[in-house]
Amino acid sequence: MNGTFFYIGLGLGLAAACGLRPFFPLLLAGALASAGALGVELGPAGQAFHFLEADWWLLVVTVALVLAYALQLLLGLAPTLDTASTQLPSGSFAAALTLLGLRGQRRRQDALASAVAGLGLGAGALLFEATLSAHGDSSWPGLIGGFLVVGLAQRASGPVIVRARTRLPDRAAREAVTVYLDAASLLLAGLVALVHPLGYVAVALLAWFLWRGRARSGDDRYAGLRILRK
Repeated sequence: MNGTFFYIGLGLGLAAACGLRPFFPLLLAGALASAGALGVELGPAGQAFHFLEADWWLLVVTVALVLAYALQLLLGLAPTLDTASTQLPSGSFAAALTLLGLRGQRRRQDALASAVAGLGLGAGALLFEATLSAHGDSSWPGLIGGFLVVGLAQRASGPVIVRARTRLPDRAAREAVTVYLDAASLLLAGLVALVHPLGYVAVALLAWFLWRGRARSGDDRYAGLRILRK
């Protein structure tokens, strides 16, 4: 598959996969580029992005993956940024302000989740840049596009993952959600590597999920206000 349309689709899809979880998309893209398979290229030797397919880099990513799982399991850290409120402010007036969005909700920031989210942003931008650069195109649009797509994926998937982990009573089941998320990121990266234009479909689906999530949150907010009036 040749042409800028296909390369942009590949970059979009890899960035979207990194927005879910960055480890396996980095490993798959690097391995495919190193083997010269499926039209995945990240830059020839001597270029800035060639390190993404180097053995030492793939080893670093693997170690980071193992370390992330170890920190999650041993210290009980969350794998995804928690954008939900930890609790509503006391009092009906304060609760109403929170539901209206006029008063900020208390948010719990997790060190591991923040680190993984930051790695996802960097990984998505790098892979998108490398994909464009390897085919002779300007790489800077990949930096901007990668950041935007990863941010979209994180905003769309983050609340879903947090709610899933919150509703599961068993710790083993909660930790298994991360395995499913890694599998989803690997599947998405693999599908986009096979059919590059699927990257456009992935971004469209993520935008739809984000829109649906915001619409549902708006409905819940107005429902809360109706309860307060009663």
